[in-house]
Amino acid sequence: MLKILVVDDAAFMRVTLDKILRKAGHEVIQATSGYNALELYQESNPDLVTMDITMPDMDGIEAVQKIKEIDPGARVVMISAMGQESMVGDAIKAGAMDFVVKPFQPERILAAVSRAGKGM
Repeated sequence: MLKILVVDDAAFMRVTLDKILRKAGHEVIQATSGYNALELYQESNPDLVTMDITMPDMDGIEAVQKIKEIDPGARVVMISAMGQESMVGDAIKAGAMDFVVKPFQPERILAAVSRAGKGM
């Protein structure tokens, strides 16, 4: 079981990911923005983060960079919408380990989480 910080400004997406991850036995903490993610990352010290790319106050790429400054060993899986493929490269450069494109199947999320969480 991993402690996973789910970061997305859309409540529907946070709830969807929460259900998928909890059903698989993981503990989930939800963040509503990049700034909220930074606060909760420091408070809860999660094993893994799922990060939306497009958010209003701080995009996911910037949030990943800031989390990596706090914890260079942070494990992050980016969640991107169709058409954001160019941003995925930036996310990987920022330190993300994997990415999942919306809309996704639960199995794809669980596979990315499993790969990113290996060795924990």
